[in-house]
Parts: sequence; C-alpha cells; structure tokens
Amino acid sequence: MKLNSIMVIEGVARKLAPGREPLFMGVHVFKALEIVEAEGPIGRVKLSKTLGLGGGAIRTLVKHLETGGLIKISRVGIVPSDYGKKLFSDLKPKISKEIEVPKSSLTVGSYNSAILVKDGAIFVKHGLEQRDAAIKVGALGATTLVFSRGKLHMPEVEDAFNRNPSILVELVSWLQPQENDVIIIGSANDKLAAEYGAIAAVLETLKTGVKMKGA
Repeated sequence: MKLNSIMVIEGVARKLAPGREPLFMGVHVFKALEIVEAEGPIGRVKLSKTLGLGGGAIRTLVKHLETGGLIKISRVGIVPSDYGKKLFSDLKPKISKEIEVPKSSLTVGSYNSAILVKDGAIFVKHGLEQRDAAIKVGALGATTLVFSRGKLHMPEVEDAFNRNPSILVELVSWLQPQENDVIIIGSANDKLAAEYGAIAAVLETLKTGVKMKGA
C-alpha cells in the first residue's frame, strides 16, 4: 500500500477553501471510491442513496473527489479516474470486503460489519482508538481482534470467545486471517452505520501505520 493513500482520503474529506466544512467524512470518501470502482458509471442520485447522504453533501463530495483527481464525470455518470483506480488498488490488498456477522457478546449493536486488515496487528494498542473512530461516525462502537500465534483474540482479554465460540469459527472461516492480521467489527443499530463504523476503525488503524512508518 502506498503510504499516501490514507492521507489522500483524509485530504479529500477536508474542506475546500473558501467554504463551509463538508458534510461527509473519510468513511464516505472510501465508500464512494469503492462503489464507483465496482459499479461505475453511477449517477449522483444512486450514489447519494447508497452512501446515505443528502443532495448537498453528495454534490460537495463529488466535487472533492473530482478536484482530488479520483473520479471523472461524464454524461453517463461518475467513473473512477486512473489515479482513483490506482489509489484503490493500493488499498485492496490490505483491506477485505465488509461482511455481516451476527450479534454476539463481542458486539454492541444489532448490526455488525467486519473487515480484515492485513498485517495490522502492530498498529493496534488496546482497540480504544478503533472504538472511538467508529463512534465518531455514528456507530455504537468497534471490536478489534488480533490474529497471533495461530489464534484470534481481543487485546488484553484472555478468552473473548468463551461465550460465543461459533462467532470465532465464522470469522476465521469467512475472513481467513493470517499471523498479525486484524479483524475489526463495527457495531450499530442499522446496517450502514455498522459498515461506516468498521471502515472508520480500519482507516484509523491504517493511519496509525502511516504515522509509525513515517516516524
């Protein structure tokens, strides 16, 4: 992964001067790139509904993405630019697709979305940064799990799966973590908020990695 990929996403989410603060965050930028890359060309209306953003916010987001060189706009809709494709392809090997997981003692919401981060264990301390990042985007929280020594565990918790062994089997089977990978589960009371919680926690993890490597 290019070290500047996460910083580009963060930069696109900042305001364009002069003007008001944008009504979206890095999670929306990431999700928009994912959608445009998978479904483009796509119209603003469909993108707005998929992202859960209003008309004003989606217009500003599209403007930011276009100004950042990540998308192109044509008569048939929005498509990724070559730069946008390259940026997203840099991220893909590090981040899995989101998967839904059932409610369990590990989670705090009715809806739960899990994402695997390759080689992310070194960037995780206690999981609090990931939880706080998820809460900032409207989720109820995030659960961070590290795969080390052939086992999936929660930092500083001896047996997090004691009450729900089936969720351990499902996470390992679906996401197939390897040594030093991280699985982050975003939790909320609606599906989109859970996804955004997981994405925000993942971006926070990767941002920590960028800072550590740049130190």
